[in-house]
Amino acid sequence: MRMLSWLVDRFRWEAAAQTLEADFGPQEMEGEVEQALVAFIQLEGRDEGERRASVFRQTLKSIKWQANKLGFRTIVLHSFAHLGSRDSAPAAFAWDFLVELAGRLRKTGYEVHITPFGYTCVWTMTVRGEPIGRVWKEV
Repeated sequence: MRMLSWLVDRFRWEAAAQTLEADFGPQEMEGEVEQALVAFIQLEGRDEGERRASVFRQTLKSIKWQANKLGFRTIVLHSFAHLGSRDSAPAAFAWDFLVELAGRLRKTGYEVHITPFGYTCVWTMTVRGEPIGRVWKEV
């Protein structure tokens, strides 16, 4: 798993083009949040199986740690399959991982959004200036 996360004053997304033909159910095709953590997450094939529980725990912990640094309670999860040269995980695995991650975050009081899965998006993002505003995590 690779994750690039941003603390933002504002983040807006809108679906642009569908890249996967699978149906992932109803999705937020556009949205806007303020004072949020935005996480671009690349799940890799090696994250399935034995590594999954550890990857999930570390991802959850990293997101909560960074968001809590500035007291942010809004999270946006974005599947980003090209953060590195390793093979991306199968789409169904990545989708299930993000949905479970969102559920766990919601249970602890976060407002969570998932950008349209299987689509490219248009983004508008205003990133905070603090050093903690940008974090790279690789598991």
